[in-house]
Amino acid sequence: MKKAVIAVAGIAVLALGLATAQTPKVVTIGSKVDTEGALLCQMTKQLLESKGYKVTDRCSTGTTPVVRKALKEGEIDMYPEYTGSAAYFPEYKDAKFSTNDARALFVQVKTLEASNGVVWLNPAPANNTWALAVPKKLATAENLKTIADFARYVNAGKTVKLAASQEFVDRDDALKAFEKVYGFKLKTEQLLILPGGNTTQTQTAASQGTSGVNFAMAYGTDGAIGALGLVALTDPKGAVAVYQPAITVRKVVADKNRDLGSIINPVFAKLTESVLSDLNGKIAVGGLSATKVAGDYLRSSGAIK
Repeated sequence: MKKAVIAVAGIAVLALGLATAQTPKVVTIGSKVDTEGALLCQMTKQLLESKGYKVTDRCSTGTTPVVRKALKEGEIDMYPEYTGSAAYFPEYKDAKFSTNDARALFVQVKTLEASNGVVWLNPAPANNTWALAVPKKLATAENLKTIADFARYVNAGKTVKLAASQEFVDRDDALKAFEKVYGFKLKTEQLLILPGGNTTQTQTAASQGTSGVNFAMAYGTDGAIGALGLVALTDPKGAVAVYQPAITVRKVVADKNRDLGSIINPVFAKLTESVLSDLNGKIAVGGLSATKVAGDYLRSSGAIK
């Protein structure tokens, strides 16, 4: 009888151990209310689910302050953020950031955030910051690949009409930064100021040649860039701040789930400007859902089956 009791107890312990081992890890993910935020949120959700996680979907949580507060208060466990955004978090208002140096900025942000209960996984190489977009045909004909090439084009006295918002023209960290670092100056008549900051409007104007527009204010990973037949000029001198996307995680959750980095980092490492622009375009212009675009990309890249 004693042996039978011991055997039954052993079986019970084994069953409990198996049940515990099979219990899925549970996390809640959120994001900002924009195309790329939804895309990265769905991508991360599906990736984690493929590794056995149970993920509560709170994608498109709200604006930056809303989603940041949700993370800090534990309403969500993770969300995609941009390295450059940290320079504008209220708690770091007195910090001096290396906003133009991608690596230095990430190290600084990662260090500050770690002491504030937030872990940053590795950022994608894509830089979703201020950019200039130009029709592919013109870019090819004039060998325009960088803002330096654009400066050469401007200074040669060639035809320029840039569609932009007043903010882009006025801010020291936008057009003025490009002009200062690359050595060119646009005249008033070379600008078409459009109300608001809708880059789809500026890019559509460049794509269609509206009022002679052949360049447009853009963000590096805008979905409309490729869809409208444009290319974004790169900023090799780092004239404007770097905004690389990365998954931010509550430290208590990251400590409990040590495999998050090994699951997510390899996928983010492949998210270049062109990749994200193409994926964003399928949502913003093609009308597909972020869920489908994320899933299709993960399967085609071999990240999930």
